[in-house]
Amino acid sequence: MELFDIVTVGHLSIDFITSPARTSAKPTLGGPPTYVSLAAKKLNADVSIISKVGNDLPPEYLRWLEKQGVDISMVKQVTNASTTSYALRYGENGKRRLVLKNRGPLIKGEDIPCSFKTKAAHIAPIANEIVYEAVLKLRRQAELVSLDPQGFIRFFKQDGTVHLGKMRNPEVLQHVDVVKASEDEMKAMTGEPDLEKAVRKICQQGVKTVIVTRGRKGAVLRVNGRTYHIPVSKPNVVVDTTGAGDAFIGGFLAEHVRGKDAVWSACVGSASASFVVEEPGPSGFGLKKDVYERAEQVYADVHVVRRL
Repeated sequence: MELFDIVTVGHLSIDFITSPARTSAKPTLGGPPTYVSLAAKKLNADVSIISKVGNDLPPEYLRWLEKQGVDISMVKQVTNASTTSYALRYGENGKRRLVLKNRGPLIKGEDIPCSFKTKAAHIAPIANEIVYEAVLKLRRQAELVSLDPQGFIRFFKQDGTVHLGKMRNPEVLQHVDVVKASEDEMKAMTGEPDLEKAVRKICQQGVKTVIVTRGRKGAVLRVNGRTYHIPVSKPNVVVDTTGAGDAFIGGFLAEHVRGKDAVWSACVGSASASFVVEEPGPSGFGLKKDVYERAEQVYADVHVVRRL
C-alpha cells in the first residue's frame, strides 16, 4: 500500500496561453495536477496524480513531471482519445477568457486504484470530468478531501467558450473538508452574489475550511467560525497568472497535512502562488526557504474580518 501526502485528481491539460506580452501561443503543460503537485513538491510533500490523457499528450510532459519528483504511475493514457486542451487569453486588465479546445476522458471510480492511501486528496476537475463514484472512493482512501469546483461549474458554448453556472452536483460537498475557489466561482456555484452569504452556504454543507482567492486582493479563509483576510504575497513581477490558485492550494495542503493550522497554511499558499506568476507556465515555484520567507511576511498582516 503506497502512502502519499497529496494526490491530485483531474485532467492534465495542454494549454495555449496568450496575453498582451505573449502573442504567440505555444502548447504548455497545464491543469491543476501539474501546478498543485509541483507547488507541494517544492515543500517536500510526497505527491501523486490521478489523470487520464490522450495519445496527443507529448511524452516529454510526463517525463518532466516525473523528473520533478511527481509520481505519475496513476496517469492513464487512453488510445484514440484527446487530452483536455484550453486556449487561455488574458486581456490588458488581467481578465481571462477560456475556450475549451478538446475534452479528455471521464475519470471514473474504476480509475481510482485501491493500492494507495493519502493524507489529502485534492479533487480538481476542469471540464466536468470527475464522476461522483470517484469522489466517494477518494473519500474512503484519504484522511482529508479538498475540492476546487471549477470544472463542476463550467458550462461550454458550441465554440468552447466557458461560462460559469451553479454546481452540477452539489452532493459532492457533503464529502469534502476543504473548498478552494475564486470569488467569481464561489458566487457562481452557490448562485449567491454576496460573497459572505456564498461562503456561509458552503459551510452549511459541512465543509470545514473555505478558501476564496481574490487575485491582487489576497484571499479569504473561513475556518472554525472565523473569517480571515490572507494578504497577497507580492511577486517581484507578474508574467503569467495561470495556475496561481492551484499553487495556492498546493502550498496550503502541503503544510496542512503536516498538522499546521489553516491560517499559516493559507499564508504558505499565498507565498507559493506568488512564485508561480513570476514565470510563464509551470516553470517557477520558488525554493522552500524562499516560500517560507514570503509566508512569514504574509502571516504578519493576517487579520480577522467581520464582514466581506
